Amino acid sequence: MSASIKTLVKDGLWSNNVVFAQMIALCPASAVTTSGTNGLGMGLATTAVLVVSNILVALVRHFVSEQVRIPVFVVLIATLVTVVDMLLNAWLHELYKVLGLFIALIVVNCAILGRAEAFASKNGVWASAVDGLAMGLGFTFALTLIGLIREFLGSGTLFAQAPQLLGASFAFLETQVHPHGGALLMILPPGAFAVLGFLLAGKRLIDRRLEAKGRARPNAPVTPNGDFPDSTLPAPSP
Repeated sequence: MSASIKTLVKDGLWSNNVVFAQMIALCPASAVTTSGTNGLGMGLATTAVLVVSNILVALVRHFVSEQVRIPVFVVLIATLVTVVDMLLNAWLHELYKVLGLFIALIVVNCAILGRAEAFASKNGVWASAVDGLAMGLGFTFALTLIGLIREFLGSGTLFAQAPQLLGASFAFLETQVHPHGGALLMILPPGAFAVLGFLLAGKRLIDRRLEAKGRARPNAPVTPNGDFPDSTLPAPSP
């Protein structure tokens, strides 16, 4: 794996995460994440559109003029979203009913058109596919994490109704953590903003600590036993 591909994966999953770093697509991140199951389903649907749209844009980028590139990208994305919408309605109808209008709104998701314009229109098919996959998985991770926290604190469950919404093969995900429920506020809209705020603050804290650790005396000499010498101790007298 080349360094550039590693960078794309790292950016999509963490450094340039759609929700936690770019802070876009916050509408589905707060609206559909009442459970981990909803977040996972929405994230996977968006990932599929991201990957295929990036590939298509990379394929047609040399045949589309600058003047009409945005309308062409929107038409491609809208076509893919329509296909995903129909597939969900046919094969995962319960999830389709839960996500509702937000499936169609994938068309105007800033992350999808943004990656098409900023990356896929300037790079090859392979790199664009990896970028779409990494960004999609990062988005799925964000939605699922927010959904799990809200569900745990608000309902006392994890991945509730997973077999009904995602299929029988996902039944192992469904867990009842505590039987007495939780705080109703967490599964209401204010709970989404509270959880998102704490997660954003946590990511900023982790990034700062990693950055500080990377700057901390990278070329400092090491003593024979493997420890860094303490420069604050006085030098021994002759």
